[in-house]
Amino acid sequence: MTLFPPDGGEEAVRRLTLWPGWVCCGLLALVFAFDPQVPQTIQLVPLVVSVVLVGLPHGAIDHLVPGRLAAVSTVRGAFVVGGVYLLLGVGYTLVWFLAPAVGFGSFIVLTLAHWGQGDMHALVAFAGAAHLHSVPQRALAAVVRGGFPMLVPLVAFPAQYERVAELLIAPFAGDVSLLAPVFTPESRLAVGVGYGALVAVHLGLGYWRRVGDGWRRDAGETLLLGAFFLTVPPLLAVGLYFCLWHALRHVGRLALTDEPSVEAFATGDLWTPLRRFARQAAPLTAVSLAFLGVFYLLVPEPPTTAAGFVGLYLVLIAALTLPHVGVVAWMDAKQGVWTRAVSERA
Repeated sequence: MTLFPPDGGEEAVRRLTLWPGWVCCGLLALVFAFDPQVPQTIQLVPLVVSVVLVGLPHGAIDHLVPGRLAAVSTVRGAFVVGGVYLLLGVGYTLVWFLAPAVGFGSFIVLTLAHWGQGDMHALVAFAGAAHLHSVPQRALAAVVRGGFPMLVPLVAFPAQYERVAELLIAPFAGDVSLLAPVFTPESRLAVGVGYGALVAVHLGLGYWRRVGDGWRRDAGETLLLGAFFLTVPPLLAVGLYFCLWHALRHVGRLALTDEPSVEAFATGDLWTPLRRFARQAAPLTAVSLAFLGVFYLLVPEPPTTAAGFVGLYLVLIAALTLPHVGVVAWMDAKQGVWTRAVSERA
């Protein structure tokens, strides 16, 4: 299936994949500029909701992707993807049991890469980013985009970031003090300066190579994400971003590999793609939740609080992210995300 939305369906796809994130991040950045106090229980709500609403489910039809993008049967594709999930997911889970601090650090790097990977696709396929001419420039864009949710909160909210690390490491009886050097003022200053320089280069290079409206969308999103993650507490910000920015963009991408959904987009219909995705994702979403129960039974120190359960859920997300990244990287290669010109709409 094509990388791009169908003729006549461009705006419908953008309403599904881009507008919810824009509205959410814009409104919340404005609200939190006034520094309101929000209880942690409220901050956890988006992550809890992500269990059933696009967050966890957005990777639950990976097994259908090979059959849609390559000349293989659905059964064979599902078997291959299942093997990838079993090998990489179980292997990465063992890392958490053996070295929880390493598990957390690698999860941050992996998520930065994956969320940047997802935004790179959206920039090319949905936002018309014709200014991203080369593979190195697209790689820089991916690092910048993935860095907002993973690096900016470290600089702006170090105490809360460290608390999140504790929530994820605690069930495995890990020593969070191993991560203490990351949270020193010197480390945070280095991250802030280095990452800020990457953002400036990305925006400047994009402006120099600008073509059409794509650079304005890219620059607007870049500034919007910066304001959002600088002002909104990390648990709330990441939960909302996960559901309404990253996951919805991937759901839209998956819908464009499904012929009935493509036809619906062409007529401006958003509900048919969403209904079809929800139905297709439900079985393996339920299976993933069963694994969360297994996690609870196996970890040395099972959580006893709502925040602790969310921390364990995020470790499940970590275990599923590694094989999911592999599937998405294969999609990128098949669809030419890193090399294809935005002008190629065939």
